[in-house]
Amino acid sequence: MTGMGHSSRPLSRAFFGRPADRVARELLGCRLAVRAGDGRVSRHMVCETEAYLGAHDLACHGSRGMTARNAVMFGPAGVWYVYLCYGMHWMLNVVTGPVGVPAAVLIRGVGGHVGPGRLTRALSIDKRFDGRPTVRPTGLWFEPGRLVPPQFVAKTPRIGVGYAGAWAEKPLRFLVDPETLGFGERVGQRNRRPPRRTEA
Repeated sequence: MTGMGHSSRPLSRAFFGRPADRVARELLGCRLAVRAGDGRVSRHMVCETEAYLGAHDLACHGSRGMTARNAVMFGPAGVWYVYLCYGMHWMLNVVTGPVGVPAAVLIRGVGGHVGPGRLTRALSIDKRFDGRPTVRPTGLWFEPGRLVPPQFVAKTPRIGVGYAGAWAEKPLRFLVDPETLGFGERVGQRNRRPPRRTEA
């Protein structure tokens, strides 16, 4: 879906200033808006997310303390956290919760772009967005979309975080079931092998 304008206002910072699991679930059905160099804006329905809850979550980057790479996670909500995974894949995350709590939501799939590395490659998302707010002037933001009823949402353990002990089994991956959604968008197959260690 592409166009020059849109009536929806971006999701507010208050939307992101909540626990990561709530934000991850409620982002399903919202639209990720991306402004290209020519000014055109494409919008893509969010269909898969993962929540990373903070320093106590052993699958979260913040569990290892603040570093140059993850410092943005300790800042305000509603800011992009973008990092390079294995030198190949940019991972798009949005910071959630209060300042000082290193929590974030990884965006794993939007529209027909399934897999966190695939979606950033397809939409030309890279390090230039890291640390920037999720607002129109940044060129990358979220807009309200369709409400996804609970029966259309699957919850599973996160992918690629086997090192996190019991936290690896927490059902903190949220995805829209492509078999029953019926929103007119192909969102790919649920069982696939994404890049390893795609944690936030």
